[in-house]
Amino acid sequence: MLPVLAVTGLAKEARLAAGPGVTAIGAGGNPERLRALLAARTPSACRAIVSIGIAGGLRGDLAPGDVVIASEVVTGSGRLAADPVVAAALTDRLAGISSGVRLAPIAGVEAAILTGAAKTALRERTGAAVVDMESHVAAAYASAHGLPFAAVRVVCDPADRAIPAFAAQALKPNGEPDIGAVLAAILRDPRQIGPLMRLARDSGRAFAALKRCRVLLGVGLGVP
Repeated sequence: MLPVLAVTGLAKEARLAAGPGVTAIGAGGNPERLRALLAARTPSACRAIVSIGIAGGLRGDLAPGDVVIASEVVTGSGRLAADPVVAAALTDRLAGISSGVRLAPIAGVEAAILTGAAKTALRERTGAAVVDMESHVAAAYASAHGLPFAAVRVVCDPADRAIPAFAAQALKPNGEPDIGAVLAAILRDPRQIGPLMRLARDSGRAFAALKRCRVLLGVGLGVP
């Protein structure tokens, strides 16, 4: 059976997603790089596309570690529906997650959404529950090649939490954190230590939930 292609932003997400029946790629939070990576692939080499990883919360009732499965992906130019059969299968697989699973729209953006005000504006404009920088690219690729698409995203930073700008940019092209860039930013402005610690706590909860999701999804990320 052909593998499922897992699309991620961070190297840590790709490592979690990879496994039996899954090929994982990551683009370091760069949508254009992700488009190039996907364009270089043979579409017939996979049977479905799943965007999986952490995301920014847009709804006030979502906390770090909460899980959202895409009903659709909303971009500035339109909406791309997730495959309803795959979405239902993934929802059933993740029914045991303690925080519960929401089926809701996901927003896809080209640049990180850093402030609470920007998150509010995006939610009001799109109706999305969470936002990431990969799902819209993955959904467009799946649509262009007639492949089923789904997305599983775990909330990291909640709707009212701002992200330090340097943290959103401190990634290497392969999706690994650029520790040198983070340390340099802190040296320039030590006031960033507090926000960075809050982000670390949020991401710790998010990745713990993502690991639980990965175990429950199993072979082929649960795609039937």
